[in-house]
Amino acid sequence: MMLILATSFFTTSLVSTAQAADSDASSSANFATWSAVAKAIDAKLASGQTAYKSGDNAGAAADFQSAQWSTYESANFGKVVNDTIGADKYQSQTQQFQDLQTSAYTAGKEADLAAKVSKLTADLDSTASTLDANAKLAKPAEYAKQRAEQTAKERKALDAKKKKNDGKGDRTWVQVADEMTPILDDAYKAYADGDGAKGAELVNNAYYQYYEKLGFEKNVMNAIGGNRVSQVEYQFKECRQAMNNGEPLKDAKKYIDDLKAMLKEDAQKLDGGAQVNGVTKFITSSVGQAFLVLIREGLEALLVVAAIIAYLVKSDNRKFVKWIYLGVLAGLVGSGIIAVIFGLLFGGSGPVQEIMEGVCALVAMAMLLWTSNWMLNKSSVEAWNRYIRNKTESAVAAAHDAHVANTTTMGTVVSLAMLSFLAVFREGAETVIFYESIYSMSQDSKGMWIGGIAAAVVLVIVFLLIRFTSVKIPIGPFFLVTSILMSVLVVIFAGGGVHALIEGDALSGMYLQGVPTNDWLGFYPYVETIVAQVLAAIAVLALFAVGFAKQRKRKAQAALETK
Repeated sequence: MMLILATSFFTTSLVSTAQAADSDASSSANFATWSAVAKAIDAKLASGQTAYKSGDNAGAAADFQSAQWSTYESANFGKVVNDTIGADKYQSQTQQFQDLQTSAYTAGKEADLAAKVSKLTADLDSTASTLDANAKLAKPAEYAKQRAEQTAKERKALDAKKKKNDGKGDRTWVQVADEMTPILDDAYKAYADGDGAKGAELVNNAYYQYYEKLGFEKNVMNAIGGNRVSQVEYQFKECRQAMNNGEPLKDAKKYIDDLKAMLKEDAQKLDGGAQVNGVTKFITSSVGQAFLVLIREGLEALLVVAAIIAYLVKSDNRKFVKWIYLGVLAGLVGSGIIAVIFGLLFGGSGPVQEIMEGVCALVAMAMLLWTSNWMLNKSSVEAWNRYIRNKTESAVAAAHDAHVANTTTMGTVVSLAMLSFLAVFREGAETVIFYESIYSMSQDSKGMWIGGIAAAVVLVIVFLLIRFTSVKIPIGPFFLVTSILMSVLVVIFAGGGVHALIEGDALSGMYLQGVPTNDWLGFYPYVETIVAQVLAAIAVLALFAVGFAKQRKRKAQAALETK
């Protein structure tokens, strides 16, 4: 259910963004002159004044806000004022809009509000006349088109620069922080020049291409603490939101300055020798994560395949084992195809990448929830043996009939191969999802290859021991413990997935000051992440309760049958 909601929200967000962009473009195209834009703003200001007189303070504030953002900024009036007349005039007019929005909530000030509306209206009309008289200045529609083309060009150049960032290399963390400083300064400059979108994009560049991609974030988390990472991440978000929402310049400047100070302080601590625990360093490294993920996922698939083969051998059907191996091969190929598809889906960068990571984590959460419940239901030896026997006997029966007739039909091959294919493909698909998340965070393909190959070697050894010796893995404890661990992962992924959506600005995020961060548990100081984890925990506990109730019922029935 959470996956459906997340996907729906993601789709709705994209549609809303597209509609907003279309609205902005059409708002400029609908005005023939800058005076026409001013008149449209005047009308909304007058509507706000009327609402205020009738006692509708919230409606008045909404009208004044709409006058500023839906027309003044959307139709590029403010941008043109800033570029052609000056930043002082632009700041004066935006401040007047802000004053009206504040005054709207103060009752009994009709004369004062009317004076402010009259002053701003006269200012806008005079400014519009000056703009229309400028022969070098394009009309609203043409100006909007030129600005869109220029923005696209700048973003293309910015994307080209992003690709040149190959990693931290031999630079110190202080040097990395120093490289981020001019990017953040440029972000503020762009915002001060009236281009909030460009400013927010530069802030994203500093975050995704430096703080996250170069490992600044992960090192701060390991050496300083998760709380600090959450504070810095929220500071990045404050900077973006200030520029996207048109907050006063002094506030945006403070957000940027505070962020630069935080980055420099953390960089100095990292360069000063802040130590990371060895075990923690291994587990949080790409090598350790790739190793552990493949061991966990591969061991489950290995147990299923080994059990099926053991049953075939024990039941005198050794001749069909080759089809089981064929299914394993097909499962590996299918997992490879899934890996290619995910590689294409994760080709984005910045917020898009973050949102994809969030959706991916929620998909993994849903898969883990189902798998942990499945494993809990197989946590007794009797249930496991019954599962393997039921799955295998029907396939063997059809295969045996074909063998007696000296024919090996496609149905025979498929029925036997499907047994091992489903086991390997499911675990392989999960591994691909987890590996994609690891790579998107670490960008360390070499480390992942080392961890993955090491895990594969261990799995092959374990399989050979199970297949050709008397070594047995205790099924009951294995599935019970693994089910509990996977249930914990469900809760962790729920928090991590929603947190990634917040980082990608797909969710606004209600930050809780002072609440601790624990990246290991996917616990972050946001209302949305905490609610997601509570819901996931409730789902896990409910499934555990149902699973144990079923097991108790089966045991009771078995006891009655033996009497």
